[in-house]
Amino acid sequence: MDSIKMKRLLEDRLKQDGRSMTYDREKDQVRFENKETGKGIEVSLPSVIGKWNEKKDAAIDEVVYYVEQALSVMGKETKVESAEKQVLPVIRSTSFPAEASEGVPFIFDDHTAETRIYYAVDLGTTYRLIDENFAKKQSWTKEQIKEMALFNVRSLPTGVKKDEVAGNVFYFMNTNDGYDASRILNDSFLKEMAGKIEGEMTVAVPHQDVLIIGDMRNETGYDVLAQMAMAFFANGHVPITALSFIYEEGELEPVFILGKNKRKE
Repeated sequence: MDSIKMKRLLEDRLKQDGRSMTYDREKDQVRFENKETGKGIEVSLPSVIGKWNEKKDAAIDEVVYYVEQALSVMGKETKVESAEKQVLPVIRSTSFPAEASEGVPFIFDDHTAETRIYYAVDLGTTYRLIDENFAKKQSWTKEQIKEMALFNVRSLPTGVKKDEVAGNVFYFMNTNDGYDASRILNDSFLKEMAGKIEGEMTVAVPHQDVLIIGDMRNETGYDVLAQMAMAFFANGHVPITALSFIYEEGELEPVFILGKNKRKE
């Protein structure tokens, strides 16, 4: 499957009256846009092909669903009925846009050198990021948004799956609720996991739908972690960072892994 074939396949599945599709050859991505609102979403073709190689048609179904859900809420008035329960944080890379397509700044906070915390209103099957205009309509201050989001993220389930590789232990969270990476902001959860760690604790959020906690008990574990984080990063709908973090006393510090050696900066 090459990019041209994948582009045609996605265009066939997502073609609809009132919707335009443009291909950026340089970035190798397709943009699907609502003609009426001018709002749209970009899909990286290499990323989709990578998923297709693993899951075949199921990967296409996932991407189509993701695009349809995103376009369905863009440009529409968002109704918020239970604000105290609907606001949640989402983790994004520092390269993620600081403003919406119409130039309205998003509400966000710095997190690490690699990540930022944006805030979203959960709409069930999707969500919308909160920008300054939306916050003003709801009469919310940034501090109120932050408090609601951090409170709500602590109420999300924190079940993990455990795996052992070369004497190192990895814990995976992959609920696909859109907020797996957001659990990195649940301090009590991270402290609870730290109590189980025998070696050095690492945390990775390669894309929004996975959180990886590592118990690094030997040097091989860091190589495994680097390969794992890169693989998840390359295949995620919303990639965040391929770097992992050392977790120590409530602080996150990026860890750079070179071959068999571990180097922190």
